[in-house]
Amino acid sequence: MEDKLVTVAIHTFEKAQILKSLLESEGIETYIHNVNLIQPVVSAGVRVRIKESDLPKALVIIEQMNLSLEDKKEIVDLENENKILVPVDFSDYSMKACDLAFNLAQSIDAEIVVFHAYYTPIYNNVLLMDAIPTSVKDDESIIRIVKQAKADMENLTNLLKRKIENGSLPDIKFTTILKDGIPEEEIIKFSKEYHPSIVFMGTRGKDRKELDLIGSVTAEIIERSNIPVFAIPENNKLNDFNDVKNIAFTTNFEPKDLLAFEKLVEFLQPLKYKVHFVHIEQNKDAWNEIKLAGIKQYFNKQYPDIETDYILIQDKEILTALDSFVKEKNIDIISLTTHKRNIFSRLFNPSIARKMIFHANTPMLIFHA
Repeated sequence: MEDKLVTVAIHTFEKAQILKSLLESEGIETYIHNVNLIQPVVSAGVRVRIKESDLPKALVIIEQMNLSLEDKKEIVDLENENKILVPVDFSDYSMKACDLAFNLAQSIDAEIVVFHAYYTPIYNNVLLMDAIPTSVKDDESIIRIVKQAKADMENLTNLLKRKIENGSLPDIKFTTILKDGIPEEEIIKFSKEYHPSIVFMGTRGKDRKELDLIGSVTAEIIERSNIPVFAIPENNKLNDFNDVKNIAFTTNFEPKDLLAFEKLVEFLQPLKYKVHFVHIEQNKDAWNEIKLAGIKQYFNKQYPDIETDYILIQDKEILTALDSFVKEKNIDIISLTTHKRNIFSRLFNPSIARKMIFHANTPMLIFHA
């Protein structure tokens, strides 16, 4: 009777290749199979399969090897309360996010993790539960992706070190991490382990196509994570937080806006700036003027050292109205609060925060209710 195949592990392709080489060096015939054949582009893991008769020997080898899904070099200081996560794709605008993250880290005494997730799709042309092993061509393509990701991160690491050495960046402790997987999924997963105080992410700004409202990694992190996100458009002019003079804080008069403002003050505590509290209404509501007056009284009492201004804007086009206000008041940062919503509302009725990251050329600090 033919010896059937059994699965001994599910790993990323790179780790599966390591395990395959080790088992074959011990005389165990090994195959790599795709996990998700119905939707192969979604799968970030592969099966390592062997003959059932080789299973006892293989388990001993695997136990000795102690193959971990996490690299030992990816250890970060979890005791430091102030932590900044900077996902990058090695573009110019994600590099700008790095620069500003280092700038803020110096002010709040934070450490930084520079994070990149590379995607290695495993393609297969058959729709069977037990797939034919990936072809040599597929393997070589994936290996090239992995090598390129490592080379790009090494180049970025060297660039950051040079900037620190020549004084263009502050000497901040930073760690670099590479992960194999879908970027937004890996960023959210890592955030749950690392617990950053804030995530810095670059965006393309106004030149993004409308279709990108569905697919942007930054937008997905804003919608699905509970961590504050600082979104930095590629065309923004802010290079140093010490240059921040005017912040627009949008409010819907909700209690959680107060918590968001406290967090804003905490992030920017060493800086001197003016806060413009803004509420944009599409239809006139007399109660909004009363609420705004109440907010003014509260913040004047709680934060007497912060200069404030309070504006009520009535306009059917919220984004247009905010755009005009930003230009009129020379706003350096827009701060707003967003709510987590289900997948259908995200796709068919994008939130103001999600729309804004594609519309504005002004950095945005986004909190979650």
